[in-house]
Formats: sequence, C-alpha cells, structure tokens
Amino acid sequence: MILIKNGRLVDPLSKRDEVVDIVIEKDKIKEIGKNLNPDGFEYIIDATGCVVAPGLIDIHVHFRDPGFTYKEDIFSGAKAAAKGGFTTVVCMANTKPVVDNEETLKYILDKGKESDINVLQVSTVTKGLKGKELVDFDEMFEAGAVGFSDDGIPIKHTKLVYEAMKKAKELNVPISLHEENPVFIKKAGVNDGKVSKELGLEGGATSLAENIMVSRDVMIALETGAKVNIQHISSKEAVKTVKFAKSLGANVYAEASPHHFTLNQEAVLKYGSLAKMNPPLRTEEDRLAIIEGLKDDTIEIIATDHAPHSKEEKENEFTKCPSGITGLETSLGLGITTLVNGGHLDLMHLLEKMTINPAKLYNLDRGYIKEGSFADIVIFNPDEKWEVKDFESKATNTPFIGEVLDGKIKYTICEGKVVYEG
Repeated sequence: MILIKNGRLVDPLSKRDEVVDIVIEKDKIKEIGKNLNPDGFEYIIDATGCVVAPGLIDIHVHFRDPGFTYKEDIFSGAKAAAKGGFTTVVCMANTKPVVDNEETLKYILDKGKESDINVLQVSTVTKGLKGKELVDFDEMFEAGAVGFSDDGIPIKHTKLVYEAMKKAKELNVPISLHEENPVFIKKAGVNDGKVSKELGLEGGATSLAENIMVSRDVMIALETGAKVNIQHISSKEAVKTVKFAKSLGANVYAEASPHHFTLNQEAVLKYGSLAKMNPPLRTEEDRLAIIEGLKDDTIEIIATDHAPHSKEEKENEFTKCPSGITGLETSLGLGITTLVNGGHLDLMHLLEKMTINPAKLYNLDRGYIKEGSFADIVIFNPDEKWEVKDFESKATNTPFIGEVLDGKIKYTICEGKVVYEG
C-alpha cells in the first residue's frame, strides 16, 4: 500500500481543496483522511507543499506507432506522458497503416496495455484518411475505439461529415475534427500575415481556412446532436463561433493546445521550424482570445497535440519540414506559468481542463479523486521552477527548450503504480 501524506488535494469534480492524507491499495484509492497512521505502508510519499491532483488526461497525442516509430513509439510516448503528469492519453489515428481496421487498433491497444499508463485510441472517420468513405463505426467501436477523428486531415465532404456525426451520436462517442480548409492555405504551418511575408513566403494558412470549417461543423453538430470536439482551436473568430453554437444548444467542445495560448506568430521568427504547426500560431489578438475562451469555458479542454518528429526532419527547410511540436512534458508547466501565474485561471480551473473535462468528452471513468476511484494521481509543486531540457520522448522538437517553467512534477501514479518520480 501507498500513503501520500500532507498533500493539498485539488479535485476538480468535487471542488475539494484541502490538505489530506491518501491511502492507495492496489489500483484504487482506499481512504482519504487527515493524520492517518503511517505504520504498515510499503511506500510513503511526503507531499508537503505539493498539490495532489487527478492524473492528467490528454485527448490529442500522436505516438507514431505503428509506422513511424523512429519519431515515437507507444512505450516512449507513455514515458513522456508519465513525466508530464498524464495517466491517460487518446492517440490519433494517422499512423501507418492508419487506424481504420480492427487489426491495427488491436495492435495499439494491446501494446498500450503493456505501457506505464492508459493508452486509448480513436479510429479514423474515413477509410484511409481519404475523406471519401466512412469506416465501419460499429465495428471499430466494438473493437475498442473511444471516438473518431481524421486529425491532421480536414474532411471536405459535407454530407460525409453529417453522416459521421449521426453515427457518432448513435454510439454516444465524440467525433474530433481538424478544421483547416486547404483551399485557403498557401503555405501550411505559418499564419498568413506579417510573419509569413517577413519570411518571404507567398502566403500562409489563413484563419479563414479554420473559421469556415468550424462554422460548418458546429451547425451540423447542432442539427445532429452529436458530441463534437473542435481540435486545437487557434483563431479568435473560431472561438466566437464555438461560443455561439453552444448558446444555440450544440453539444460542441473545443480544445486549446498550450502552444496556442502561450505563443503567437512572432515565435516563428525566433524558433523557425520548431514553431511550425497546423493550425499555425496566429496573432497576439488570437492568442488572447484563446485565453478568454479558456476563462469563460468556451474552451473546456487543454490538449497537447503532442507531435514528435526527428531532428533531421525538423532541420529541413521551413516549407519542407513537417508541422508539429512535442507537448506532453511541458503542458502542465505551461498551464501553470502562463494561465495560473499569469492571472487568467486558478489552479482548480486549469486542472478541470486537464482532467475531468477531457474524461467527460470521452466517457471515461477517470479524472477525479475519491475513495473507490482508480488511483490515477499526479503530485507536483506549483511553486517550484524547472528548466525544460531532458526528455523521455524520442523527440525534442519544441520551442520551449531552455525555458524555465513553474510547476515541478514529483510523482505520477497510474492505477496505484508509481510510473514517474522526479
């Protein structure tokens, strides 16, 4: 058994915020109390001065397995997640082969069971990510897919999106959408504007590319009643559109990535390809709109879009290198540094967006701490500073290397097992 002593329990589901002791027996939380007798425990963690919170949940990661394991694999991705305080992740389906069949899905889920954390997987929405024909939703759901997403590739066929949402509604699972219409993108990975011009690029990715697809899809969500997640929202107009759709009664969620609430397009000039991503970093006005959306719960979820690439790939010419950055190991630190210590969210509100809200979207019995629940826990010191430099991920493609962040993670516990100690 494990005893966690004198930790500040912050639980977003119950809104409990107090110093307690917690007893873990096997994979569950056995008791929460004060001044519990420490005798007879195999493992005692002194959490004085630290926050004890539900294990973090990231609903948007790329573990590149199968097919691109030189970038990341399920085991290295899981270790990166554990170091970042995550005990559950949802992997995207753009592997090789893509996750549009039972065999590939089973491979990932079986390998995930051997990892340190809970590795869940979505199915593609369309066969081969080609946007022409829906996968067998029933078959993939029965095989263990927790939702559906063609992330990385927008679905241009409107009627197909409508049919997909109807099926997702029937199964009561989320459908998560990458919202960028390629018609309005000249150069992917950089915002169309001042910075793209300064780099000598003939255009970039316009916010219109995102806005028109978000507008379409939230209206289809309203019509179908489907649970729809707008992935890595990046424009101020898209935030307003989601807010409007919610006011009409649409069951729409939105997620923001830490890089989109921390950086703006100017970062591309400083970091080059390390700040190249889809959708791109936009203007400071867009960044502030995302923060406002997080504050008023238009955006309920923080998700990393953890996208590992090799050093050689990222060192390629800007227009030829892949988009995306790693994020699992810096997410909590960026949230505390930018949002909490920046005066935008309190700690309870931040953790809500990283635990119980993503759990609700994906119908997971996780993201909270109470007696009898799974012992998925992260323990961190919100006041301790740490430098971004050493990684469990195979990849180091992040603009945050060398940054000093607040919120040092001390332990990650997944189903009663200590999977990270820092």
